[in-house]
This record gives sequence, C-alpha cells and structure tokens, in this order.
Amino acid sequence: MSKDSRFVARLSPALFAHCESVLTQWLTFSHPADKTLSHYFRAHPKLGHAERGLIAESCFAVLRHQRNLSARCAPDVTPRRLLLTTLLQQGRNLRELEHLLKKGEADWLGSVKAFDPTTLTPAERADLPDWLYARLVEQWGAEETDALARALKQAAPLDLRVNTLKGEREAVLARLEADGIPARAGTCSPYAIRLAGKPALARHPLFTEGVIEVQDEGSQLLGLLLAPRRGETVADFCAGAGGKTLLLGALMRNTGRLYAFDVSEKRLARLKPRLARSGLANVRPIRIESEHDSRLKRLAGKMDRVLVDAPCSGLGTLRRNPDLKWRQTPESVAELTQKQAAILAAAARLVRPGGRLLYATCSLLAAENDHIVDAFLAAHPEFAVVPAHTELARLNRPDFKATERLQLLPHRHDTDAFYAVLLARQEALPPTPRSAEAPA
Repeated sequence: MSKDSRFVARLSPALFAHCESVLTQWLTFSHPADKTLSHYFRAHPKLGHAERGLIAESCFAVLRHQRNLSARCAPDVTPRRLLLTTLLQQGRNLRELEHLLKKGEADWLGSVKAFDPTTLTPAERADLPDWLYARLVEQWGAEETDALARALKQAAPLDLRVNTLKGEREAVLARLEADGIPARAGTCSPYAIRLAGKPALARHPLFTEGVIEVQDEGSQLLGLLLAPRRGETVADFCAGAGGKTLLLGALMRNTGRLYAFDVSEKRLARLKPRLARSGLANVRPIRIESEHDSRLKRLAGKMDRVLVDAPCSGLGTLRRNPDLKWRQTPESVAELTQKQAAILAAAARLVRPGGRLLYATCSLLAAENDHIVDAFLAAHPEFAVVPAHTELARLNRPDFKATERLQLLPHRHDTDAFYAVLLARQEALPPTPRSAEAPA
C-alpha cells in the first residue's frame, strides 16, 4: 500500500466529517484559520495528535488550492466537494476513496477527473484572487509571479533559531540527530536549523531550556540586518510575541537595554514565557496605546537602533497562512499602508543621530514596501538607505551581493517573503540644494 493509500485509509468517514466542519468554518473567512482550528481542537479534546494532523493537513490543502478546486467543482462548490477534489488531485483514485463517498459521488468525481485544466485562467492556476495576481504580475512579470505562486502553495518548513546565549548550532544539530529528529543547518542565517518534518518539540529539553526557538530563517535575517551591538539601546517597535526581540537580545549578548513595544497586551503576554526560557535580562516589554504614546516621546532621539516590523497584509506568509489571500482585499491593504506610514514616522523619532532604523514587512506588495519607504525618505532627508549587502556580506550569500533593499522570496530563498530596508540617521541634515533655498 502506498503512503497516499495509508493516508486515505486513516482518513475515516468520522475524521472526514471533522474536516468538513473545520472547512465550513474556515470558508467564511471571518477569523484566522489557525485560531479557528485551535478553537475547534479545544472543543474536541478526544482527537489525538495524529488525527489533528490529518485534519489540518487536509483542510490547509484546500485553502492553498481553493481557486483551482472551486473551478473544478463549479457550479456546486461545497466544503465536502472541495475536500474530495483535493484528495483526487493529490493522486488518490476512486477505489481508494470509496469508503468516504456517498451515493452518486463516484460519478461526480469521475467528471471532475475529466476536467480540462487549460480552461483555467492564469489567476485560477496560481490559486490567487484576480486583484492580487494582477498586482504581482505588475511587479514581477507573469513568469516570476507563476514561480512565486507555485512556491506559495507549498507547506512551509519548520525552522528553528539557536539561542546563542545557551547553545551552538553544531551541538544542537548533534542533539537532534541523537534524538532521531532529522535536521540540517540553515543556508541564510548562521543560527538557523531546518527540520525535515514537523515533530512536536514543545516538551523537548532543547525547547523547554530555551536553547531553541521556532523562527523562520527569513525572519532571522531581519535581526542580522539591524545588527545591534553590545551595550546599545534598542527598540523593537512592533514586538508582538517577541520572536525578533529574542534574537536582538541574543545579538546584544544580554547587555544594554532592549525595549519591546506593542499595542496588544495579549501579544506581549506571549513574550513573557519565551523571555523566561531565553535567559535574557535586558528586555523591557511595554504596552503602548499607539505610536503616539507619551512614553515614546520621552525616548525620542535616544535609540541606537530601532526595528519596525510593521503590521501588514502578511501575504508573504501564504505558505503558513493561505487564508490570508482570501481575507485581504485592496481596501484592507490601503488601510494598512496608512498605518505603516504613521508607525514608521513615529519610530524614526526614537533614533539618535548616527543611529539606524530597519523597516520590514512580510508582504509581497510594493504598496506596503517600496512605496512606504520612498515616501518616508522624501519627507525625512535626515535618513539615507544603508545597502543591505554591506551588512549581510558576512553571510557569504551570492544572491545578496547587489542587494540594496532586502527582498526574500520563497521560490528564490526558500523562506517566507520578507522585505526590509535599513536606514541610517545622519549626524546632521544634508545641505539644502541652492534651488530650494528661500530667496534672500
């Protein structure tokens, strides 16, 4: 029996019914898929680890290929039909699916199998909404967009970051191998480890003792690009649950002062147990009301380095969060760009002359990336771009050698899509061009 056959055999009618229930909730797109799934599993505590994995795998496969699948199921698109079509597209035959089928569904699946894929539009083949596909083609061209879309439909790997305050990568790799967990060193970050699968690590000593943290390798590059030093005063302006905060603290070797700002108490609460495991003592989590909080004003001009991992559409994380391509809209992106511009301007006020500011998103869209930075630079002549390749030269990655603004893409770098620009605040304002001077 093939691996696929064993998978379908384990996907019993009862488990398939759970998949239908989850997918029915997901397809309303009223809440993030991962949160809905967690809530569902809490409501069904008798589901075991393997069963939960099967449900998640089946439902996420639908989200990744939903547009293509819907075209094949049309006009009667239902969660059940989407799931069955997914199994068929994954190479399962009708005999393997017999135990899941109701009366008449075998004939219907036969017609689905005969579907002519040449009738799909480019956006349907890419499994993207029309507006998003059009924007990506405008930025990257059709060929590059299609390669990007194929990569975004793959499940993301599980990456770890070694906490250098407590361990070294080679020793961690040796420990994982000894414990029967296949892994290899990352290719972008010197602290990254990529696992071959997705083992449960929450109770592994390396995790509970703070030697490793889960963090995408691309995300790790943001900390390496900002490159905070020992004894500096640093701020993570949109810290969230603190994944990047922890890396910044380790790069500072647990010295200096590191502020973790966020408007969400819940997100900062998730940072606390991670901080306890990490061994960091230089981090100060602070909840702020907004980017105009009075506590920020008291720190104006005092930061050596500031990270702005801005709230964004998250469209660079579609391998992990495929529901985002259906939950985001042109209108929601436009609203986000206003927030991004305001947050970047507020964070810039914290940077001392000679200090550095890193603007980053996990978005694919120029509207959230280059357009925000270009507008900021036009309004703030005291800041200038520091070419990313000068900071990342030590990583010995040929594809970073001509990079001024860092753009990571899953089909090129096998990471989530990240955009980042490093800016330096000059010691003094550049001279005003004579043509712009006021008349005498």
